[in-house]
Amino acid sequence: MTTSARYGHSLTIGVDIGGTKVAAAVVTPGGRVLARLRTQTPERSKSPSVVEDTIVAVVSELRQEYTVRAVGVGAAGFVDERRSKVLFAPHLSWREEPLKDALSVRLGLPVVVENDANASAWAEVRAGAARGVDEVVVVNLGTGIGGAIVSEGRLRRGRYGLAGEFGHMMVVPGGHRCECGNRGCWEQYASGNALTREARELVVAESPVAEALRQEVGGDPDLITGPVVSELARKGDRACRELMEEAGTWLGVGLANLAAAFDPELFVIGGGVSETGGLLLDPARRAFAKGLTGRGYRPEARVVAAALGNEAGVIGAADLARDSLPRARRGLRQRRLGVLPKRR
Repeated sequence: MTTSARYGHSLTIGVDIGGTKVAAAVVTPGGRVLARLRTQTPERSKSPSVVEDTIVAVVSELRQEYTVRAVGVGAAGFVDERRSKVLFAPHLSWREEPLKDALSVRLGLPVVVENDANASAWAEVRAGAARGVDEVVVVNLGTGIGGAIVSEGRLRRGRYGLAGEFGHMMVVPGGHRCECGNRGCWEQYASGNALTREARELVVAESPVAEALRQEVGGDPDLITGPVVSELARKGDRACRELMEEAGTWLGVGLANLAAAFDPELFVIGGGVSETGGLLLDPARRAFAKGLTGRGYRPEARVVAAALGNEAGVIGAADLARDSLPRARRGLRQRRLGVLPKRR
């Protein structure tokens, strides 16, 4: 019996589109990934047509081996309340892009478009670090910062589908310019881009504390990336550890603000930058506790790392696509509403 036959018509594909990559996977109803593909986001202006071609290519390749019912796309940008159109993507050239309709026609399958952070969050509450928790805020650290809110076990998108864009909260008026057009956005201080920028500035300034970093990239600051800084920090380099601590402190400041707004039981920190463990999360927890409104007189939300790693986006997108199908709506009404079982 083939894998597709074993799962009947319950397989879906999840696609995760970020500023630097397009990942796709065939996912079972239980969240198991059967096959995956990953490619770089096209650099040719990252135009809508080029990115769309890339999505179609990876989905078509996966469909050669698996029969799937629907496709879910997690897009790094503002997605409208109908989960159909990408209104704005700071790291891509999407403006009012009708992605759902375009992909549905080309693939001949139902398509759901969701914000990538919402998709990742949904995976974590279904099968990851937030399983069984009803009040959760998820913060994804990558090229920028994405976020999502789960309240009463439901994914909250807001009236216009734009809730959870935490990375563009302005935390430093007149601060660093952000790709969204404003200054001082949170993601300019606690994201992978922020970490890279600060490390490059140290090397350009010929700071003696950045000697190990300079040697690592052969003196070329353009070769510095978040993973380069993280790896040196793990090896004990003092300058890189300080950079990680600074980013973690800014992360904690933002979490304290989010706690004042949403009062979650749990914060889940995902994305590539978060995979550095205590190097980032320990200073974040300290800054969070220090900045928490009413500290000492209220319960304090836990701050934990995401459990599903880089696969959260594709798992969540695939699950949301499955829940959107008519049969799923009839047979799994509770899942369609996004209501999760109470914690036992």
